Amino acid sequence: MIDEILNLWLASAMVPQSFKLDILLCSNLESYYGELKNCIGLSQKSKKGTYYKTLLDSFDEEELKEKLHDLKKQGIELISFKSPSYPEKLRNIENPPAYIFVKGNIAPTNLKCVSIVGSRDCSYYGEEAARFITKQLAIEGIGIISGLARGIDSVAHKVALDNNGFTAAVLGCGVDKVYPRESKKLYESIGEKGALISEFPPGTPPISSNFPQRNRIISALSDLTVVVEAGEKSGSIITATIAMEQGKEVIAVPGSIFSNRNTGTHALIRDGAYIFTNMEELFSLLGHRARNIIKKSESIEKLTDKEKCIYELIDDNPIHIDEIIKRTNIDIKYLYEVLFELQLKKEIRCISGNYYVKIHEFQ
Repeated sequence: MIDEILNLWLASAMVPQSFKLDILLCSNLESYYGELKNCIGLSQKSKKGTYYKTLLDSFDEEELKEKLHDLKKQGIELISFKSPSYPEKLRNIENPPAYIFVKGNIAPTNLKCVSIVGSRDCSYYGEEAARFITKQLAIEGIGIISGLARGIDSVAHKVALDNNGFTAAVLGCGVDKVYPRESKKLYESIGEKGALISEFPPGTPPISSNFPQRNRIISALSDLTVVVEAGEKSGSIITATIAMEQGKEVIAVPGSIFSNRNTGTHALIRDGAYIFTNMEELFSLLGHRARNIIKKSESIEKLTDKEKCIYELIDDNPIHIDEIIKRTNIDIKYLYEVLFELQLKKEIRCISGNYYVKIHEFQ
């Protein structure tokens, strides 16, 4: 038990990851703690002297025993860099975390995985693009890594789980913290069927500076990163930039030139990222031979002439009912009947504010 307590002590200490890793790789923790008091007198004015003092001050055996008990009760595992369970992909990056806290099964991260990241305030188009890409990857048994943020991240996690795929969420807080709060159900599902991962000790709140730091783990666990809708200074662009520095391929989904949601993704394409055009190219970059590429379901021939007329007016950009009336000059009562029929046939969807968008069904 003493080893578990000492590992939790080092993992929870407020000192840099690189300092923790140096201690972990060069020392027997029990011997190190025994010698630590002698180090304090070396130079408390130096950075290392400050770190030594922080470490020593943070050691409280009874408190650590209690925390260890709480971790086991919550099903949280502490994995050190030296553990066989530590993800291989994390070992070779610059500044790997000395420890990670995990809730769930982290083993599938050693298999082929893709990170899907993007805007918290995504458009319908962005959501559908993320949904399509994630579904095909999950069906092919490729894991999905993301950050459990609102928008694209959450879509990717949900679709992976809905298609019996593996997904891991890398958090910018402790693994015991649900953030954002509205994602509690998704958080619980990932913990049960995938993995919740954090380098931050349990109890750590979602501080803004934690999120850019955790992004290196998202990209490291992935063989390829897909960016769907991202502003020029967004966290998704940080993830993509780190992925490139780690020698990973990055694919950006193009979008409207009139939307600020796409300034970052278009900048990535300009600077050398691959442009997403189809799944065949994505699988080629992954070195994966797909068993069944999903194709667009062509069902327009099943529509009546009136339905086709209205269907062809609606696309990925939401269109208001008033605009449809203006363009079609159809009796409003009859128009609503046709729109209702198109929704029943799963060709279109009515979204908030009486707007309509086209549904992309794939088979």
